[in-house]
Amino acid sequence: MPASLVFILLVLFLGVSQQTSEALDPFACDPEDGTSRNFPFCQVKLPIQSRVSDLIGRMTLQEKVGLLVNDAAAVPRLGIKGYEWWSEALHGVSNVGPGTQFGGAFPGATSFPQVITTAASFNATLWEAIGRVVSDEARAMFNGGVAGLTYWSPNVNIFRDPRWGRGQETPCEDPVVVGKYAASYVRGLQGNDGDRLKVAACCKHFTAYDLDNWNGVDRFHFNAQVSKQDMEDTFDVPFRMCVKEGKVASVMCSYNQVNGIPTCADPKLLKKTVRGQWKLDGYIVSDCDSVGVYYSQQHYTTTPEEAAADAIKAGLDLDCGPFLVQHTEDAVKKGLLNEAEINNALLNTLTVQMRLGMFDGEPSSKPYGNLGPKDVCTPAHQELALEAARQGIVLLKNHGPPLPLSTRHHQSVAIIGPNSNVTVTMIGNYAGVACGYTTPLQGIGRYAKTIYQQGCADVACVSDQQFDAAMDAARQADATVLVMGLDQSIEAESRDRTELLLPGRQQELISKVAAASRGPTILVLMSGGPIDVSFAENDPKIGGIVWAGYPGQAGGAAISDVLFGTTNPGGKLPMTWYPQDYVTNLPMTNMAMRPSKSNGYPGRTYRFYKGKVVYPFGHGISYTNFVHTIASAPTMVSVPLDGHRQASRNATISGKAIRVTHARCNRLSFGVQVDVKNTGSMDGTHTLLVYSKPPAGHWAPLKQLVAFEKVHVAAGTQQRVGINVHVCKFLSVVDRSGIRRIPMGAHSLHIGDVKHSVSLQASILGVIKS
Repeated sequence: MPASLVFILLVLFLGVSQQTSEALDPFACDPEDGTSRNFPFCQVKLPIQSRVSDLIGRMTLQEKVGLLVNDAAAVPRLGIKGYEWWSEALHGVSNVGPGTQFGGAFPGATSFPQVITTAASFNATLWEAIGRVVSDEARAMFNGGVAGLTYWSPNVNIFRDPRWGRGQETPCEDPVVVGKYAASYVRGLQGNDGDRLKVAACCKHFTAYDLDNWNGVDRFHFNAQVSKQDMEDTFDVPFRMCVKEGKVASVMCSYNQVNGIPTCADPKLLKKTVRGQWKLDGYIVSDCDSVGVYYSQQHYTTTPEEAAADAIKAGLDLDCGPFLVQHTEDAVKKGLLNEAEINNALLNTLTVQMRLGMFDGEPSSKPYGNLGPKDVCTPAHQELALEAARQGIVLLKNHGPPLPLSTRHHQSVAIIGPNSNVTVTMIGNYAGVACGYTTPLQGIGRYAKTIYQQGCADVACVSDQQFDAAMDAARQADATVLVMGLDQSIEAESRDRTELLLPGRQQELISKVAAASRGPTILVLMSGGPIDVSFAENDPKIGGIVWAGYPGQAGGAAISDVLFGTTNPGGKLPMTWYPQDYVTNLPMTNMAMRPSKSNGYPGRTYRFYKGKVVYPFGHGISYTNFVHTIASAPTMVSVPLDGHRQASRNATISGKAIRVTHARCNRLSFGVQVDVKNTGSMDGTHTLLVYSKPPAGHWAPLKQLVAFEKVHVAAGTQQRVGINVHVCKFLSVVDRSGIRRIPMGAHSLHIGDVKHSVSLQASILGVIKS
């Protein structure tokens, strides 16, 4: 255990006695406050809806307006304290938002790998487990008075363009995988205590938000032009899954406009879709100062009062920023808004606070009231962070193979590169203060003698001044590991990349060190987005390439465990790695997912792009070999139609594709049994990816991931994996009008090199009337 970790754990231990000696004052309904404790809104036995209605009925207009912003005002006469809504927990409790502070009894929190790395595990069980740990630590910090209970995480936007600076925060380029991640992580955060919430999660940023600052276009002014087809087929999918399957307590609207309307002022997006169609049971919050942005920068309204009224009328309940508290009362006075509409907004926010137990009196009496400093940075939590990093690391190349390295044959290792001995780089953005770090240099040092040279002063790598020393180190060592890539100076919020190549002279350093190396050369890449490393893939002197993403506080330990074979890598790329020329003439501002032959538009993501790639979506190799065999699967599935719908037969079965709304979708699924055999000599965990290629047609993607599973298979053994494919969810496509349909005919399932055809056939029940 590193000395720094021992110190932190000691601080935490000492903090326990300090923390438990003081009881946290309740947010409201203090049992010692005779003026408020008997109000109906403080009566825990009453239904929450009744309690909220009672509370709203007791407040003045001014008091109500004070609760419409993230820095919600106190209402002293009702015993209610001020509350900061803005906390973040993207991959661990973070201090990015003002609602959370580290120090004292809480010097840090477990910092898991950045989301893009964890997503590469394709392990939904892991995603939920991380959420549970993060919410334990969040509740502990809330009990200590240094954090809130409302966390504006996760980010579930699609990783649409490889240059996006915030792509590191998102799970994937595939909308279904993103949705599965969202639902899993949210369940972990929010708990399973019925209607009660452990913490309140938030899926953001709704919607079509995946450009920060590119070529003079920024997120505050961008108008995303999105077709109905792409909205239904891509951008809506993860948010719909987050709300309907994850039961998330909040959705955040984004800065940008979509088809000319700011998302935070669009009732079709907020009131009709999120709350109406998807039945959000919670509140809708703006990205920070979004309402002010669409007034002052997008000039969407003439007056600030109109902007405030438009937001609340559209369905916004809470403003991150001061705009609504400054202008809502005047909007009411001018007749642009009525008090009942403000009441509706408060109904949603206060209900979430009630579900969190914030009006239940003494915190120690709540289910999570016993959590404290002893429950943060625990050995078990830190071990999960290490395991998440191990599962997310992707082996891209192993030609020879040089990996895994041997402690007997590779007793000295040259560690070279600007990311070889980094700490905060490993945790990416929206991170807090980690419990402690294990750098790649430290991790490899546990296995072998290290010869360390930075090679470049930083990832910008503008000078070759340190190249000679790096090459000398490679000549001396039994093996060379180059830890290169990106950091937040290259890709970050408000910072999109302009190209996909390694920055500065990194490529030159890698090639020169590889040529000089006495032993095998391994390239380890830290990054959130893809990098064009075609040169390294084609260089025979570079035997192995590993992508570690941003692997979190234990990243160096995980990397070294993979390099030396303690861990057999099983991660798969959650995004396509494109060559540099893919983005040369491709503006980030073009939101279309599908290619266009007429203008040479290449399309986006593995679902629609047919061109050359450096590494495809789902790529990732192992130290062993897995063989798939389909043990059982249907060849034909009947799709029953609801014959009582008032729809024409032609509209229903147009183009041999049935409207999903006209099919009886409940329980319309089929099972596939797959045998996975480990034919190698090393135990391994395999990521089983199941794709479907729909019948030919201009609506359909090239292929679509329909299922994924993790399975551990010992060397020389076989495991059977059951896959369930829901027909309406996963075999449907979307037409140009944004209507989701199920194509009839042969759907080809792809599992590794194995293919299996399933024919869908309509079965009409009753008579369809025109």
